[in-house]
Amino acid sequence: MSSSKTKRRLTVGIITLILLSLCLTATTFALVWATVSVENNLFQTGIVKINLNDGNPIINEEKFLFEPGATLKRDFFIENLSTWEVYYKIYMLNLEGELADKIYVTITHKDSDDILYEGLASELTRSRVQAADDTLEIGEKIYFTAYFHMPKSIGNDGQGHELAFDVGADAVQTKNNPNKLFD
Repeated sequence: MSSSKTKRRLTVGIITLILLSLCLTATTFALVWATVSVENNLFQTGIVKINLNDGNPIINEEKFLFEPGATLKRDFFIENLSTWEVYYKIYMLNLEGELADKIYVTITHKDSDDILYEGLASELTRSRVQAADDTLEIGEKIYFTAYFHMPKSIGNDGQGHELAFDVGADAVQTKNNPNKLFD
């Protein structure tokens, strides 16, 4: 009697295994058959590119002698050469010299004098500045004015010291980037 029960259980198990295999095969076939294929489609990514002052330095003099209370004013521009509207930010990089913590920098929109960035040169680095509030449209060129000011209160403490730097700018597309992320 136990042999008959074992045969029946074995037969039911084998039939169940065969049915499950058939169901798996049918499901796999249905999934593959339901996949849609569209041929001859091209996808292309956009280009993000900006022109910062035609690659020219903002301060053209090789060495500029600065004295306490002096302010140096220089104009420059950013142009959007991208295929989309972009967010941008302007910052100081490759800072060298003791005056980085003494020279106060203000960057404004040239036409409106609205302040975009202000602070010590050492504070206006890439990781510390935020994206500007406005955007650059495709082909748009915006002019800015940079003011470099050495406070009179420094007195002779800045004598014989230097500041060397580059001005940099980054841009990212606005599309699908509401948080203005620069990654």
